[in-house]
Amino acid sequence: MTVSQANPVLNDRFFTIRKHQLETRQPPLHPELEELQSALASLTITNPAAKQLDQDIKAFLGWTTEELIQQPDADLAWINNIAALGDRSKEQDQGKSNYQAGTEFENIARRSLEFLGFKLEEAYKGGAGGLDLFCSKPYSLVSECKAGKSIPDRTVEELDRIGKRHLKENYMNAVRLIIGPGKPTKQLQASAAISKISIINVMTLQKLVELHAKYAGSVDLIELKKYLAPGQIDYKIDEYIEKVKRQIQLRSQIVQAVQQLFNQDNERSVTTSQNFTVTEIRAHYNATQNPKLTDEAVHDLVIELSSPLIGYLGRIKGSDWKSDRFYFLRDLPTPQI
Repeated sequence: MTVSQANPVLNDRFFTIRKHQLETRQPPLHPELEELQSALASLTITNPAAKQLDQDIKAFLGWTTEELIQQPDADLAWINNIAALGDRSKEQDQGKSNYQAGTEFENIARRSLEFLGFKLEEAYKGGAGGLDLFCSKPYSLVSECKAGKSIPDRTVEELDRIGKRHLKENYMNAVRLIIGPGKPTKQLQASAAISKISIINVMTLQKLVELHAKYAGSVDLIELKKYLAPGQIDYKIDEYIEKVKRQIQLRSQIVQAVQQLFNQDNERSVTTSQNFTVTEIRAHYNATQNPKLTDEAVHDLVIELSSPLIGYLGRIKGSDWKSDRFYFLRDLPTPQI
């Protein structure tokens, strides 16, 4: 452990808290967590998940102020290859047939849609006469995937022909999507507009998946459907992504407001059980951020953030919503906008 005046084991605030607990012989505030942390200690050397949990517990208990550097999730490394597999040249595909190159992109596009929450159906897949991708839930979506440097002009006609053959009258009720490289030609865009087919670039698909990977559950497929208009719609998907990022940013700022209230109180006091009303959180948020929010709006946000499935804040339920109290649990990273 490297320790110096500039890099202490505990910062001044945590040291003051721990010193007061020892002087007044206070029992541990979270004995179960301390016991769990002790049990994890022997696993942290070989188990990355145990190391992350150990660091989270120590940060929550105030035993460390260091941020553990997040390691890339090896299971999600495939996301970085979405655009590369779709936007490719003959030089990149030396030794591969067009069918093999197309299949690789189709497979990663399938994985992408499944990751976003679509239910893929296998019954309509199969060779040159099959649909590339057909999703049945949360709504019907049929997709044609094209790898290379551009999308052929005939792609709209191909999707219409194969889609109608397999889905019959249900084809016209499905969302119809082409995923491919490059900028669509004017002819392709005109055909897509007439057939009410959406076109997105391979990088747009990757950006959607990246957002969902970083903020699990952030891509709402029902909301996304509103942006799947006919024609080239990369700009509309970008609008949706920016909207989601703004929503996450707002929630991150609310979490920061509770954390800042906690830090301010601990600078004045040695108590470690601070919790705050909606009015206090709203006042602190409005003093530092825009747009200004009402108590009701802040209450909706902190209820969401204190859900057991989310867990950025904790909640002490009061007799009514105005007497509910909330406390900081963990940070919500702010997305780059």
